[in-house]
Amino acid sequence: MSEHDFEPIRGLPGALPDGETILWQGAPSWSLLAQQAFHVRLVASYLALMLIWRTAGAVIGGQAPITAVESSLSVTPIALAAVGILGLMAWLNSRTTVYTITNRRVVMRFGAALPKAINIPFSLIEGAALKSLGRGAGDLALTLKPPNKIAFLSLWPHARPWRLSAPQPTLRAVPDAAAVAGILAAAMERQMPIELARLGGQARAPQRGASLVNPETVTA
Repeated sequence: MSEHDFEPIRGLPGALPDGETILWQGAPSWSLLAQQAFHVRLVASYLALMLIWRTAGAVIGGQAPITAVESSLSVTPIALAAVGILGLMAWLNSRTTVYTITNRRVVMRFGAALPKAINIPFSLIEGAALKSLGRGAGDLALTLKPPNKIAFLSLWPHARPWRLSAPQPTLRAVPDAAAVAGILAAAMERQMPIELARLGGQARAPQRGASLVNPETVTA
């Protein structure tokens, strides 16, 4: 039994109101999350470089090559443990995360130690940006309409990197990301006439043929 077993609907904090339906649910790829959010490859490369540097320094300092290598290998388990912990954190985050798109909102449920669910109604979303990670996966970052803001630390690792002043909730490392972006864009465009009616025509509808999801090629 887990803390999520009491959810009325998987990934949602409560039952769906009348008229609301789930269009898509998914979770991050743990291996991509490990690379993109927890930087496992970068950390592993850095630790490997440090071990090589340690060995080379010992040899230059007069130690026999075999002795220098043995000395460096003695700390290898610590380096492997560090990489393993990052990988475990990525796996736990993936296992406890559920992204949900309904016909009215985006819901992000995540957190291994401190579970939380963040509801983002379409009326608060200004747009979205899709970043490809290769092999069909990608990040789908949501831009909130000012002055709405969710603290970066409350979102991490489900936030667009380096957007600290204006954090963007992000569906990280989602498989088949283009299809997910299409589902979100279509749902938001269908909801727009309802929002226009509710606001008395004060909101501006998207231009014909315009997409609410902007595909990006940047790597930041």
